[in-house]
Amino acid sequence: MLLWCLFLHASPGFQMRKSMHIKGSFYSNGSVCNHHCNCVKQSNPCGRFLLVKCWCFPFLEKNLRGRTDTDMKVLSHNLCTVLNVPHDPVALEEHFRDDDEGPVSNQGYMPYLNKFILEKVQGNFDKVEFNRMCWTLCAKKNLSKSPLLISDEDAFKVWVIFNFLSEDKYPLIIVPEEIEYLLKKLTEAMGAGWQQEQFDLYKIALNTSREGLSAWELIDLIGSGQFSKGMDRQTVSMAINEVFNELILDVLKQGYMLKKGHKRKNWTERWFVLKPNIISYYVSEDLKDKKGDIILDGNCCVEPLPDKDGKKCLFLIKCLDKSFEISASDKKKKQEWIQAIQTTVSLLRAGSPPPHKEARQKRKELRQKLLAEQEELERQMKELQTANENKQKELETVRKQLEAAAARAAEEEKKRLQTQVELQDRFSLELEREKMVRQKMEEQVAQKSSELEQYLQRVRELEEMYKQLQEALEVEKQARQDEETVRKLQARLLEEESAKRAELEKWHLQQQQTIQMTEAEKQELENQRMIKEQALQVAMQQLEQLELERKEALEQYEEVKKKLETAANNTRSWKDKVAHHEGLIRLIEPGSKNPHLITNWGPAAFTEAELEQRQKSWKGKKASSE
Repeated sequence: MLLWCLFLHASPGFQMRKSMHIKGSFYSNGSVCNHHCNCVKQSNPCGRFLLVKCWCFPFLEKNLRGRTDTDMKVLSHNLCTVLNVPHDPVALEEHFRDDDEGPVSNQGYMPYLNKFILEKVQGNFDKVEFNRMCWTLCAKKNLSKSPLLISDEDAFKVWVIFNFLSEDKYPLIIVPEEIEYLLKKLTEAMGAGWQQEQFDLYKIALNTSREGLSAWELIDLIGSGQFSKGMDRQTVSMAINEVFNELILDVLKQGYMLKKGHKRKNWTERWFVLKPNIISYYVSEDLKDKKGDIILDGNCCVEPLPDKDGKKCLFLIKCLDKSFEISASDKKKKQEWIQAIQTTVSLLRAGSPPPHKEARQKRKELRQKLLAEQEELERQMKELQTANENKQKELETVRKQLEAAAARAAEEEKKRLQTQVELQDRFSLELEREKMVRQKMEEQVAQKSSELEQYLQRVRELEEMYKQLQEALEVEKQARQDEETVRKLQARLLEEESAKRAELEKWHLQQQQTIQMTEAEKQELENQRMIKEQALQVAMQQLEQLELERKEALEQYEEVKKKLETAANNTRSWKDKVAHHEGLIRLIEPGSKNPHLITNWGPAAFTEAELEQRQKSWKGKKASSE
């Protein structure tokens, strides 16, 4: 990933085509390929330094276009120089040999970066210079133009600290917990008091808008002096440098002390720098003239020495090959250095990382644990909310049921109170009649007898009503039978009328045929015609008679229909009366004793015997008319 930074640094006018997918770098929408980042982080000792540069990708995506092979070679050579990796220009040519679209194409430059450069990195390069090269890439376009309390060098150091403390995901941000940790370190280095309330207000405002700060926002925050009011530029710069030395350069402690030489045995002032596995000493604090190293391991030890040769605050550092006598400026410094060296040796024995890295890892694990707990809590809250909603619905249903039960209970209570009042009135009467016990009993017996008589009378009335209802049902049944008989009679009259009409038409046709006969037969035919006309008149009379009978049948049908309606009304009135006295007797309707006749209009209202009687009457009338 650093390669892209150097690529842009070599030729700022280059921009990448949006539709192109560079393998192992970033996609067309600017998102980082997490698979590549994880691979680099696992397989390379400088993975962390490469990973923290992935925030450069959006900037590179806007500025990479039309690179040439020469630019790529220059970039690869610069990268190999910075990382102390042997440069192989032939490998670059081989990598893009069969690709005519240029080095940044479907063949991809990141595979070349991984295979021929990153996999060869041994970790013996200058990491500060490495970061400074990336800083050169981004600072010009992203650093705030407004005046800051810190210099560009201090801003660079803050940027490197940001890369160390930021989260391992794209885009890179530093969360409020790490911001608080960094500001506390700076405040402690400046010798000022930490303003927790002020930071809490700032944290609340930050959490409402975003998850954290970018590198440039962190530089603006520290450079604005919001949390270092009353401090001058030099104090702030010294604090940033001290924190930078501790977090980035792994400087656990540094300062001037006297060292006894091994050959001439003289005492010389040196600037000592304690790191996790080595103590380096220089001529001065500018670190330009290095005089030697004290290699620390688990077998080293440090112990205080008594004052001697006019030197005070002495202590001895014992290593496998040699020992070093050191003189601190005072007892406090001596104790601090002894404690710091003992802590470093203990960490080496335990195989633990430096304290600030271990603390950062613990803070990260704590945040992940809190995040997991928060997600679990949110899940439980959702489940509780769902259960609460269901419970609320159940409670609402129970509430409605309770309200209905309360309403019923109130109604029953009202009836009970009314009954109680009546009983109280009755008991009052009974108490008043206590003096006349015999008369009261007689009155009660008479009252009970009267009630019994009324009950019996009511039963008799109901029986009488039941009998009347049965009679009404019989009348209704008879009316239905009469109606069915009339319907059948009417149907037969209509059939006979149709037959007579057909016969008359036939005679009329025969009459017309006889008219066409000869004159000799005309007289005879005339006689026959007269006979036929007489028969026709007789038939017409019979037809009129049938018409009259049909009208009479219709009148009878109307009368039966009226009777049926009257019977139905009576039945309904009796049914209402029986329903009114339903508590005393239950109506049992009689079933039909004879099989019902089915007509075109439904069940017949008369029996077969009645139908035969009506047929005989109709035939008699027909014979008398003929």
